Formats: sequence, C-alpha cells, structure tokens
Amino acid sequence: MTPTSCSGGMTFDLQPRPSSDCPSPAGLDLPAEECSDLLLNILRKMDSAMVEIDGSVMEGGGQILRVSAALSCITGSSVKITKIRAGRSTPGLRPQHLSGLQMVSDLCSGSLEGAAIGSTDISLTPGKMQSGSHTADTQTAGSVCLLLQAALPCALFSDASSQLCLKGGTNAEMAPQIDYTVKVFKPMVERFGVHFDCDIRMRGYYPKGGGELMVTVNPVKELLPVILTERGNITKIYGRAFVAGVLPYKLAKDMSAAAVRTIRKEIKELYINIPALQEKENAYGSGNGIIIIAESSTGCVFAGSALGKKGVYADKIGIEAAEMLLRNLRHNNCVDEFLQDQLIIFMALAKGTSRIRTGAVTLHTQTAIHIAEQLTQAKFTITKCEDEQGSNETFIIECEGSGAVNKHL
Repeated sequence: MTPTSCSGGMTFDLQPRPSSDCPSPAGLDLPAEECSDLLLNILRKMDSAMVEIDGSVMEGGGQILRVSAALSCITGSSVKITKIRAGRSTPGLRPQHLSGLQMVSDLCSGSLEGAAIGSTDISLTPGKMQSGSHTADTQTAGSVCLLLQAALPCALFSDASSQLCLKGGTNAEMAPQIDYTVKVFKPMVERFGVHFDCDIRMRGYYPKGGGELMVTVNPVKELLPVILTERGNITKIYGRAFVAGVLPYKLAKDMSAAAVRTIRKEIKELYINIPALQEKENAYGSGNGIIIIAESSTGCVFAGSALGKKGVYADKIGIEAAEMLLRNLRHNNCVDEFLQDQLIIFMALAKGTSRIRTGAVTLHTQTAIHIAEQLTQAKFTITKCEDEQGSNETFIIECEGSGAVNKHL
C-alpha cells in the first residue's frame, strides 16, 4: 500500500481496505466516504492557493509564461497557466518556452507539471531558491535573451551568485538581439540595483542557433525604485553592423552606410559611429544584422535594430534599424518601445514608487502589468502627459512596488 502525505503531518492510505473504515487525522476510524470527502477538501484547499493565469489574454504569447513563472518563483505562489499561446499558429509550448520554464523551475527547486512541447497547460509549484550553475538549451535558434528575461529576476532572489548558461540564438527575430540586452537593457536595469555580467561565448543565428551566453548574477536584498522621467539631450549615437559565416563583408558596409545616411537626415550635429564587422570566430552559422544605440545626457539608452532576411537588400536593413531608432527618439520618452515591458517586473518587485516616461504603451507592457498585478501587491497607473519637446504623446507608467525581500540574504 502506498501512503499519500498531506500538509499538517496527516497521512492517508488511498488503497482499498478490507473494512469500510480508514484512519483519520485524530487517529479515529472514519467511514471511507467521510475520509474521502476530508481528503478531497484538503486537496481543494491546496489547489485554491494556486493562481490561475489565462495564457491567451492580451499579448497571448511567451511573455505571459516568462513573467508568470519568474514571479511564481520569487513570491512562492504556485501558478497554473492555461491556454498557452492559444491564438498562435502553433499553440502551446515551443522549445524555447520549455527550456525557459525548466530553468526557472530549477532555480526555485520547483515542481513543474505539463511541461512538454505543444502543451497548452502547465503548473509550477516553487520550492527553495537554488544558486549555483544552471543551464537552458533551446536546441534551436530560440532567443537566449528571452531565456534571460525569465531567469534573471529569479536569480536575483537567491542566496548567492548564480551562473546561467543559455544556449540558442543570440541574434534572433521577434526578440532582442544580444547587443540590445548588453548595451540597453543591462545599464537601464542596473538602476534598480541589479548586477549581472554577460559573456558572449558564441553567437548563433537563425535557423541553426548554436549561440552560447554565460551570465553571472549577483543576488540583491531588495530592488530599488527607479525614476526615469527626464530624457535630456541625445549625446551619442553608435552601433555595429555585422556579417557572419559565408555572407560577404560588403553587406555590413552597406547596412552601416544606409543607416548613417538615414539618421543624418534628422540628426546632423552628432558623429555617428557604426563600424562594419565580420564575425570570423565565436559565431555559429551565417547571419547579418545591425544595431544602433543612442545615449542621452541623463543616461537614458535607446536602440534600433534589424536582422538580414533572404531577398532583402542590405541597405534596406540599415534603413529599417535607423528608422526604428528615430521613431523612438522623436518622443521625449526615457525608454524605447522594446525596453518598457522588460522593466515592468522590476518595477513590480521594487520597494517604493517607480516612474518611467514612455511613448505609446505597448501591448507587451500592458500584458506584463496585468500579470504583475495578479501575482504581486504592486499597483500600476498610466498617465498621459503633455510633451513639450517631442512631437508625439508620452505617458508616465507609475508603480507602487510590492517591496519583495530576499529571505535568503
């Protein structure tokens, strides 16, 4: 007979018994029917503590998984995520989502159920935070930067430094390029008191992947609130245009030249430095792309980027990245359209009130706020503000953070 233990030290034998009685918590015999009812009530109470997240709402993609799993890990709340990516052409978990969930579960010694390719329902019950070395391998060109989005917040609330080995695509479509993560996300998130180092061991591109990123994360006692409401003047524009593998170096030069020409139509007073680079080593497979970064006098950082596509001229790629950057600089905002949603989880966990000035609030950002408010005590407000300098509307996203404390430090 296999006993099943429940909380409170009670043990129930679920196998058939020759008599109609079974042991009760008080050591008294209860009729089998009453015993079953008692066990079901206990299981219902345990299940009611699990927060259910609808994975199909709003943005309806992998972001819901990343934010939900990370906050479950940090807060200790069990989560059940249903209808995962229900509106996508291939619903359910893809390899990059699965590997990210498994890493988060490892970071919190969690119990992860339903985790399989194509699964549309999963549940995560977190345990004790675990520092040390952890590996996530998408085995595809799935983005290592998206893996980091899920794992970084968790590692911050561990008892010691963590080493994360992330394998997949470093420069992938539908995700931040690794250069964006290092040059834009990293300095901006460090304002919350976050400290981590990135070592790009190998760059990997679509479709082969093969990239590898080593990240060392130092834990924090608590996160600081951040105020980002004054952009100041743009003081520096720089970047990199690259080719790797069998692609000709001329593509990098064409991307760079087209980007510089496009930016100079609007910004004439700054020197723009976008070197053309050939990735001969530390690159797996072939790929090309460009990232352009702008810094302001108050320390705000913005970027525009694009990756090469089959049949698309290199100068078009350069122009696409330049126009993306310019679009974000025309506002008087302090974060670009791709950073705003990435900061939401840190605002929600910080102790105190954070404010960031953004352009139009993206669906990704609205989704991150929706999940953060479900899983923490954080409260967000979004206020439209008058923009005297920019030509477009800006908004203040304000958050009264939940003040999460690292119990392990």
